[in-house]
Amino acid sequence: MKLLRTIRLDPSDALVFPRAAEPGEWAVPGGFCFWDDDVAVLEGKRRQAFRAGFLGLSSFGWSTLVQVVTATPAQHEAAVGALAAHIRSTLGAPDDAAARAAAEDEIAFAQSLCDHPPGTLVALSRSLDGGEVREQFRTLHERPQDHRRFDALPVFAAVAVDGEEEAPIHPDLARMARREP
Repeated sequence: MKLLRTIRLDPSDALVFPRAAEPGEWAVPGGFCFWDDDVAVLEGKRRQAFRAGFLGLSSFGWSTLVQVVTATPAQHEAAVGALAAHIRSTLGAPDDAAARAAAEDEIAFAQSLCDHPPGTLVALSRSLDGGEVREQFRTLHERPQDHRRFDALPVFAAVAVDGEEEAPIHPDLARMARREP
């Protein structure tokens, strides 16, 4: 079985989120953490967590990226248990059974994002669209010909991205310098 695990390629998560997840935590998308928020008026670090954060299940901090990894049944159970305990104690689930059911649903949703080879990175973009929360997930795959691992990338690097089909922009810098329309 596969699960999502937090990964940190640079220190930015510690700067942009209210609490950053530690690298290597089991993770879920965590959109349920914003159910009671008016997301249209979120600001600062909480807004950034809403817009691009995965919830780490040890610290209950946020991570910009997660990685698809192979997990054992015991690790799966530990992830469900940690999330259920958090849902019960922090979010006020009415009882342990309800907390566990919610945790199992969220872990199952996270697993549905793992239909990729281990090592695949997953990024999240969450937005408010017509009054509804919309989540979009993007994957970054390591190609066999790549000689570097994702965790060794510098702050800025070019990688292949699935699902991004936009045509490249070729600005006319000379015209822009002359400030012509």
